Amino acid sequence: MVTQLSATQLSAQLAAKKISAREVTEAYLERISAHDAVYGAFLRTEDRALIAADEAQKKIDAGEAGPLTGIPVAVKDNISTEGLETTCASQILRGYIPPYDATVISQLKASGAVILGKTNLDEFAMGASTETSSYKLTRNPWDPARTPGGSSGGSAAAVAGELAPIALGSDTGGSIRQPASLCGIVGMKPTYGRSSRYGLVAFGSSLDQIGPLARNVEDAALLAHATTGHDPLDGTSLPIAPIDISGLKSGSLKGKKIAIPTEMFGDGINPGVRDVVEAAIDRLRAEGAEATEVSLPSIKFGVTTYYIIAPCEASSNLARFDGIRYGPRAEGGQGHIGVVEKTRGELFGHEVKTRIMIGTYALSAGYYDAFYLRAQQVRAIMQQEFLKTFDEFDFVVSPTSPVTAFKFGELDDNPLAMKLLDYCTIPANMGGFPAISLNCGYHENLPVGLQLMAAPLRDEELLQTAWITEQVLADLQQRPPIS
Repeated sequence: MVTQLSATQLSAQLAAKKISAREVTEAYLERISAHDAVYGAFLRTEDRALIAADEAQKKIDAGEAGPLTGIPVAVKDNISTEGLETTCASQILRGYIPPYDATVISQLKASGAVILGKTNLDEFAMGASTETSSYKLTRNPWDPARTPGGSSGGSAAAVAGELAPIALGSDTGGSIRQPASLCGIVGMKPTYGRSSRYGLVAFGSSLDQIGPLARNVEDAALLAHATTGHDPLDGTSLPIAPIDISGLKSGSLKGKKIAIPTEMFGDGINPGVRDVVEAAIDRLRAEGAEATEVSLPSIKFGVTTYYIIAPCEASSNLARFDGIRYGPRAEGGQGHIGVVEKTRGELFGHEVKTRIMIGTYALSAGYYDAFYLRAQQVRAIMQQEFLKTFDEFDFVVSPTSPVTAFKFGELDDNPLAMKLLDYCTIPANMGGFPAISLNCGYHENLPVGLQLMAAPLRDEELLQTAWITEQVLADLQQRPPIS
């Protein structure tokens, strides 16, 4: 089946004229039509997808194709797409159609990729299960009774469920890597500044980064290469070239020094998950990697620090959504203030309102120094601890998620447990480090993710090592039990 091929395999088939770009896109649109009622991965598909596929075919026929020409891509619905509704899975942006493309979308279109549609997420990317979406539930292809993780759950479910070969997500505290772990696929957060944030609806501006989700490391690398590089429209964009993947398959694990933080293998990690990850690390040792336990004490403060900094930035960023400039407006408000209060009160979901209030409180007079400033100081300590570790080690390795995919509603009465799902992923966002998650085995028939983190700007080496690791663990890679 076309939809079981990787993006790399599809690219080879297209180049050899064994299949057309239209046939590929049609196959995915048909599969979405037939199966997304179960998965709930997409909020909407792109009506112009077949037109884009025909344009891609012209490039292929003219010998002007690149590796992503004609390849369908699913896009998280907090990334602006010209002419295609972008809601952030929130009622407050219902019906909003951006007049421009995010830079990563412009890059994909220039590469000849086909935008397949927009995927579900936790509202404004605030959540770890995609349950806070105001539109629908997204289900995990490994078990539809369980969540796909979040906030990029729609993109992860689309890739795992073979509704898209590759997808874009965004990662503020683990929102690419955690759903990749729960869905048994690959998810990468590049170094902060390597992927343009222009056109990404901001949540936490100092933390957000767009990145790829894919079924294997090679496909993730293709998408990372296509969507990175300097962008003058983004003030945080680094003035360096796109991620270079020419040496992806040329590395070795022999002699690689791997740090194993004891804080990421403690009581907060499900014992079954820990066993699977430790078994994977043993296999890396057998290939010549040198794995050493280290202590990074700041890790235990990561969740608390994140849940001060991220809501503070969200409080500022989401002030623009008032029912006046974007989206619908609630009826019945008295005067300007009343309209804004009513619109925001009715159209923001519970999780978003909670985080806005926490952030506003922490930034208020008398509390700024006690909360936000102190959190930034702890963040700096965490950055320094990790950078010092990277002076001695090539990578930091850990579980991606403390648990496997959990059932819907299972954590409704335990909001702290939901936030602790980001325990292992938050440090990479705090420090701006590149990090990647790939499947390393199964616990109770559900996927377990292995996370690799590297020093800033070592994205190429991270992908190279992830690819080798994937080959070492190749016998563990399975498809979910899908039609």
